Amino acid sequence: MLKLYLKQAWTLLRQNPLFSGLYIAGTGLAIAMTMIVAEIYYVKLAPVYPEANRSRTLYLTHASFTDGHNTHQAALSYVALQDWALHFENTETISAQYASWRFTDNAYIQPADRSGDFHPPIKLVDPAFFRIYTFRFLEGNPFTDSDLQSGIRTAVITDDLARRLFGTTRGVVGQTFSLSYIPYRVCGVVRGGSYLTPQSYAQVYLPYSVDDNYRKSQTDRYPYVGSFSLTFLVKDDDQARALQAEVKDVTRRLNQQHKGQWQMDLWEQPRTHALSVFQEYPAQDFDFWSRVRYFGLMLLVLLLVPALNLSGMIASRMESRLAEMGVRKSFGAGRGKLLGQVMWENLLLTLLGGVLGLLIAWLAIYAGREWLFFLLDDFTRSVPEGANAYVSGEMLFAPLVFLCAFVLCVLLNLLSALLPAWLSLRKPIIHSLYERR
Repeated sequence: MLKLYLKQAWTLLRQNPLFSGLYIAGTGLAIAMTMIVAEIYYVKLAPVYPEANRSRTLYLTHASFTDGHNTHQAALSYVALQDWALHFENTETISAQYASWRFTDNAYIQPADRSGDFHPPIKLVDPAFFRIYTFRFLEGNPFTDSDLQSGIRTAVITDDLARRLFGTTRGVVGQTFSLSYIPYRVCGVVRGGSYLTPQSYAQVYLPYSVDDNYRKSQTDRYPYVGSFSLTFLVKDDDQARALQAEVKDVTRRLNQQHKGQWQMDLWEQPRTHALSVFQEYPAQDFDFWSRVRYFGLMLLVLLLVPALNLSGMIASRMESRLAEMGVRKSFGAGRGKLLGQVMWENLLLTLLGGVLGLLIAWLAIYAGREWLFFLLDDFTRSVPEGANAYVSGEMLFAPLVFLCAFVLCVLLNLLSALLPAWLSLRKPIIHSLYERR
């Protein structure tokens, strides 16, 4: 029976090319707009290379210190790392990253071919960073704890930077390049990630000890104020909750110990990766239900408005098919059977529109990848010059993406076709047959 419905739907599609074309185009645009939003958040939340452990990753990025008169907000110092921040028990791995203006904003590579200095994205990290993020090493290995402690100038670079500097990704380990006129030895080459995975993205990864100031606190008033942020890898949700409780307990203990001098506030950190996507800073209030209402309203606008337009088209089409439905009723076809036929016929058109919508969404994402993924952020930003903001196959062709597109097609079909078809089929047989005259 289903095969017969689809065959009839294909025949009607060919008989009414104008209606079918408009219906498919309208559906395609609605699906495309919705899928673009879905793709944006899929890339931000899904386990994609090299951030495959996003569901088990937590971040501690900011801290607030006050003495009752003045408040200072920053990251943590090296002293905090040594005293307590690297000693939590409820975690599998802790990685510290150091923010240095000297490297992240003002360091330039001097290529050997003298083609011109350029500034690559740089991260100052520790060896544990490569145990949290699943980089694939094409050659070599990460720098070691000994390299970190000694401050040796060694680097892990990405394959695209290796090709730019040396023309190849093979035989690169052991070679040197000039960064701010200081030579660095390459110890490993990894397959580069995308700028769309900002927690891990860089083209050069250096031990944070190459910065001479990494041990210094930002202020003498608060010894734990510095430029270090922490990334945690946990085993599961239970360990994540235990880690958050442990951090609260350490905060309470430190505040009691330094009562009368200063107080520290870490808010609800460490935050999960999902929360960090929707909450720009840990000090911001986060209301889960307001976000649900926001996305619900967005989905309503993106689907309901096109559904109303398509519903009018289907109602007009059903008026022209009243005689056909009347004849089928007179031969014993029930209302439910006829309604099912109409829904299957429209589902075929909706699925064709869904395929068109996916193609439009993919094309728009590829063309606008340097700005589209930041469109819904609280603060606008753009891709820095030289950064690689590619969209990988696992981002676009994931099973969850196709499932989302199919569900949207079914939902749009129900919203647009169910009500006009049901109202039309409620009319008496005599009225339907009279339309034949």
